[in-house]
Amino acid sequence: MKSVVCFGEILWDDFPTGKVVGGAPLNVALRLSQLGVDASIISRRGRDDNGKEISEFIKERGLDTSQIQIDEKYPTGLVKVMLNEKGSASYDIVYPSAWDKIQINPTALKKVQSADAFVFGSLACRDMSSRDSLYKLIDQAKYKVFDVNLRPPYYDIDIIADLMNKSDFIKLNDDELYEVAEKLGSPYKSLEKNLKYIADKTNSTEVCVTKGRHGAVYLKDDQFHYHSGFKVRVVDTVGSGDSFLASLLYKILNKVNPEKALEFACAMGALVASQNGATTPIPIATVEEFINPLGSSQE
Repeated sequence: MKSVVCFGEILWDDFPTGKVVGGAPLNVALRLSQLGVDASIISRRGRDDNGKEISEFIKERGLDTSQIQIDEKYPTGLVKVMLNEKGSASYDIVYPSAWDKIQINPTALKKVQSADAFVFGSLACRDMSSRDSLYKLIDQAKYKVFDVNLRPPYYDIDIIADLMNKSDFIKLNDDELYEVAEKLGSPYKSLEKNLKYIADKTNSTEVCVTKGRHGAVYLKDDQFHYHSGFKVRVVDTVGSGDSFLASLLYKILNKVNPEKALEFACAMGALVASQNGATTPIPIATVEEFINPLGSSQE
């Protein structure tokens, strides 16, 4: 069984209609676990009711919670989601929160050293405490997976560039790709040229860019791989990109060829977007049937 350790925020997304468990690293870990990967998360919660609830939720999903620390001072993470009259959302990622203060210990170091992959995002770097812990863990990882999540004002392009330089695999969405490439000096306008520019600039052999309903592009060892996406009735896109990353990583770790890996990841992302919630279990067989409803052979 493959093993993956995720690092970063666990929190509640507080919508006008109620709160939902969130945080990109947690969404990735939960999807990996559901796919049969030995997944765990290194994070921190407050000693409060929100923290107890989030730990119970994670335990119920069968995810290892041994490295979810409890903070005596800072509260469990909260994102206040506000909707305007047109339904457009704006976010207040409450600072400071417990996940801003993640510490490391010998057990965490050993877990990262032995894992097949280590997944982290950029939001966890908004505070020096968690950032310092992340940098120490990155140095111990075999295969470093960087999920770029640009959340203004909580990112610094120099830190983003540094993390990309330390990574083996980088995942961005198309908006993030153009923004990061421009800030790193790219003169290009096309997605492919900017993708290649970032790969060359950061010495990364693998960069993947998601394009929403239009699929994704995956550059591996100087070769582009494409998938144009799947048509679904979108209900809720929250967590779709996280499930895409988890599914792609699951296939990569199991040595599936890039085209098939990308197809599976795009299908999972589409299925997640077609229903409510970021972490609804979706069996592998369901994804395969969605890809090939007539029962074509699968890898």
